[in-house]
Amino acid sequence: MNVTYACPACHGGVRADFDAQTRELCCDHCGAKLAVAEDAVEGNRVCRCLVCPSADLFIRKDFPQRVGVALVGVGIVGSSIAWYYSNLTWTFGLLFATALADVLLYSFVGNALMCYRCDSQYRGVAEMEAHGNFDLEIHEKYRQLEARIKASKPQETAS
Repeated sequence: MNVTYACPACHGGVRADFDAQTRELCCDHCGAKLAVAEDAVEGNRVCRCLVCPSADLFIRKDFPQRVGVALVGVGIVGSSIAWYYSNLTWTFGLLFATALADVLLYSFVGNALMCYRCDSQYRGVAEMEAHGNFDLEIHEKYRQLEARIKASKPQETAS
């Protein structure tokens, strides 16, 4: 199993292997150590985030969202150009090819477990289904919490 997270100290990206006996994560960039809570991992199951104190985790496809949006965008632009030139065969061919590529990617790409609060990603974890899919209400709760924390910090003034 492994976790990918942003180090709270230096904000560098860290990818680390872990198991039920892992008690701390170490940043490759700055050497900062994060203590892992005792109840965070049970066997191969992640019960709560190893990086932050959140127990709110969700499942998503382990695929870059920008690549998926780019694929759909190329299909739309390509079919629009074919439509402009009144070529219905190419218009629908491009749309169906884009949909087929999307379905194939969805079928073959695995899942990752994500933390709502700190966006940590967990791969190779057993029993992910216990956490459920993305919930916009929970996401909004953490987004507003982050906004309140930023607003409560004193603003630095330029001298």
